[in-house]
Order: sequence, then structure tokens, then C-alpha cells
Amino acid sequence: MKIAIVGGGKVGYYLAKTLIEHGHHPHVIELEHDLSQRIANELDIPVYCGDGTIIDVLESADIADCDTFISVTGKDEANLVACQLAKRLFHTPTTVARVNNPKNSEVMARLGVDIPISSTGNLAAIIEREVDASAIRRIITLNRGDASINELKLPEHFSRSGARLMDLNLPNEAVIVSITRDGKLIIPRGNAQLFSGDKVIVVSENNALHKLSKLFELE
Repeated sequence: MKIAIVGGGKVGYYLAKTLIEHGHHPHVIELEHDLSQRIANELDIPVYCGDGTIIDVLESADIADCDTFISVTGKDEANLVACQLAKRLFHTPTTVARVNNPKNSEVMARLGVDIPISSTGNLAAIIEREVDASAIRRIITLNRGDASINELKLPEHFSRSGARLMDLNLPNEAVIVSITRDGKLIIPRGNAQLFSGDKVIVVSENNALHKLSKLFELE
């Protein structure tokens, strides 16, 4: 796969190195001349010295022939603009942007970046997913890891045992899709009740897992 990487810092350098090891063909666009030269010498790949947000630079780097475009500079604005140019002008099939401020992830996705990646956001999501791993078991991830299907078991002394779903104030980011009780599967509606010991399957954004954990007294 032919992959363009904007940004030759530590992230871009090791990303290019890893892609080479996996049999891909990366090339790098880096603004600083000395860094560009070092990457070219050490990795023996094409390196274009220039600003990845300038059309002429992208054109000279043959972005139109790339399968994937990845921008990993330290500036979210630059990563967004570079990905937008690659997608809109050069019709790159897949664009990926490093997100330094996790609050910008949603904006980048809305403005056309196919895969915004925030290391801070991913770390937070991992923490949310692993809240009381003995009580909430992740079955499968969804939407590039932003959401998941999970199984949880209500504690034996659940204080709201018998409550209806409609009365539980579930987070908007979570939906209960099934309840298993005494070996019987229940497809719930709003008036379905939850009892101590029930096993529940829930589809949830990962940022809602902590709320679910508190709601169902799993902490």
C-alpha cells in the first residue's frame, strides 16, 4: 500500500518505519530540511521537504497515487487542512489525522477526516472500557473503538431490583438490547424490569460505561 505521511517528528518517523516493516510503501512530507534529510537517509524512502498544507507540495509528493494519507504534525489545524486537501483535491481514499486535543476529534470527523486518532482520547476510552472489568465484559468494539457491545451482571443486592427500564435514567449513549434471567432471553421494552442477578447486553459509547457502572452499582 502506498501511504503519504505529513510530519516527520517522532510519530511520523516511527510510523513510517513500522509501515515499511509491514511491507507498505510510505513517503514523508516534512517541513524542516535537516529532519527531512535524516529520515531519507535512515529509512531510505522518498521524503519531500515542504509544508503539507500547500497544494503544490502535495502535488509534487504524488498524493493522487496514494491509498492512504496520514497527517501527524503537532498542530490539529494543519492535520485537518492537509487531510481535507488530500480528500477533496486529490481524492485520496482514506485520510487519517492525529488529534492532539481530544476535543477536536468530533470536529475533524464532521469536517471530512475519515479517521481522527487521539492518543489522549484513546487512553481515556480504554480506561472507561476497563471500569470494573469483572462486572462489565466487552464483547465487541464498534465504530473504530468509540463504542462497544458489553455484557454486565447486576449485583445480587441491586438496590433498584424490580425497577423498569423507563425509570432508570439510562445514559442517552447506551441502549439495553437484551436481558437474560434464569436462562431465558428477554428482548426489553421500556416497561421491562431489571432484577438482581440479571445478565444484560448493552450497546454503549465508551464514555457512558462509567455512568452505567455507577447506575448498576458495579463499582
